Amino acid sequence: MNKGMVFLVGAGPGDPGLLTLRGKELLETAEVLVYDRLASREFLELVPAGCEKIYVGKESGRHSRTQEEINGILVEWALKGKRVIRLKGGDPFVFGRGGEEIQSLSAHGIPYEVVPGVTSAIAALSHAGIPVTHRGVGQSFHVITGHTAVGAGDGDSLTGDFDQYACLPGTLIFLMGLSNLEKIVENLIKYGKDPRTPAAVVTNGTLPDSRCVRAALSSLPEAVRRAGLKPPGIIVVGPVAAFSMTCKKELPLSGALVGITGTDGMWNKLSEKLVSQGASVVRAGISRIVPLNKEGLSGHLDRLDQVSWIIFTSTNGVRIFFEAMREGRMDLRALGHVKFAVVGSGTGKALEEQGLFPDYMPEEYTTEALARGLLSRIRPGESVLIPRARMGSPILRDALCQGGISVLDVPAYDVEAEPVGREALLELSRLHYLTFESGSGVRGFFGELGDEKKRLLETGPCPVCIGKATAEALSAFGIRRMKIARDYTADGLLSAILEDWDHGSSRL
Repeated sequence: MNKGMVFLVGAGPGDPGLLTLRGKELLETAEVLVYDRLASREFLELVPAGCEKIYVGKESGRHSRTQEEINGILVEWALKGKRVIRLKGGDPFVFGRGGEEIQSLSAHGIPYEVVPGVTSAIAALSHAGIPVTHRGVGQSFHVITGHTAVGAGDGDSLTGDFDQYACLPGTLIFLMGLSNLEKIVENLIKYGKDPRTPAAVVTNGTLPDSRCVRAALSSLPEAVRRAGLKPPGIIVVGPVAAFSMTCKKELPLSGALVGITGTDGMWNKLSEKLVSQGASVVRAGISRIVPLNKEGLSGHLDRLDQVSWIIFTSTNGVRIFFEAMREGRMDLRALGHVKFAVVGSGTGKALEEQGLFPDYMPEEYTTEALARGLLSRIRPGESVLIPRARMGSPILRDALCQGGISVLDVPAYDVEAEPVGREALLELSRLHYLTFESGSGVRGFFGELGDEKKRLLETGPCPVCIGKATAEALSAFGIRRMKIARDYTADGLLSAILEDWDHGSSRL
């Protein structure tokens, strides 16, 4: 039988940037992805579109699959000849039960590779400013499970070796133990650990909403209750827990948590700009550009000799228009008589990358300003071509038509937004801002659970819209509280957030 291969990949502690290069390379070639409950959904976006995704995550008190079932899934797909990626939080061998999965694969003669991951036992504490070792203070560290599987099933119970743990020198690190925090503290003190020992709990380590609570060991459970920390979390006990070696560099957006919806292009541009200003960012919704009506656009390309102006309202329109020209084996000579207008600097730059410069760009990057400027430049009776989004704003088209201009309004692409499910709403509620780059993206965001998402945006993150048309789409869902970028660009969104942010004093 043609056997496939299984790759056990450690996803790291949560921050997508801490996935190893080898792990990313394998995810991009996966045929089947078997994955745990992950701290970041961005890992799932790395796999190919046709990849089979199988969730087998385990949560406290609720298991999607037993370990035996997971082993069976890996064996089944590998025996079908598939390239299977088993993605596990942290490292596969740090309480990840990777060894059990390998034993099952070996019993069936299935080849495998293990790709180590950064363990949260070190990374989450480091992110919170706690070094696991420090000269003269903690010269060793011990990683302990906060519960252990017993019997034949997957039930959890607290381990019984606290007489040994309490006597260990250095740093004690308990993983998956926050629900047992009181018992852990009680047993450590019972068997001799000084109640005054520095201790801490870190939740959502390495993620934008990471939190850390420090206290003396005996006071830690009460401090965690007051702070409202919820599992999963890491417990650290030892003198190093008193350290707070976090970066003190203050940037304009330090402390701000921003969710970005939209296309890969917007994510790449805006996330880099926000991070450079000190913000933490998460991918909060994915939109994809889908070219459509290529035959219709090609038909208009055959009539370019009748067109005086081509007007672009987005970078996507520029890209798809020139892709259609190349597919039709037309070059720039066919555009020698045409003038070009763009809505803003980002679209203008995209046009320049095609070897052409805009003849008109309004000072204010809005479709209203674009329409006003063109009405004074285009004569009645002239013909213009507008390749744009299917659900784009009709403002420009209607204004030009009212001015006696013949408009060829061609839907060149559509924006499809992936639905944002209920499981993502809790993560989004922790944000300070949520950006939208198009009306289509807004409508995709509200595609399901509309009432819950309306409540989220009324009381949670402040929506930031790339322009008036996007703001109008948001208003149609009853949202009144929002910020609107003056420029239809990633820089415009950044400026709107910078103007509103006051280093977190009024929002945290």
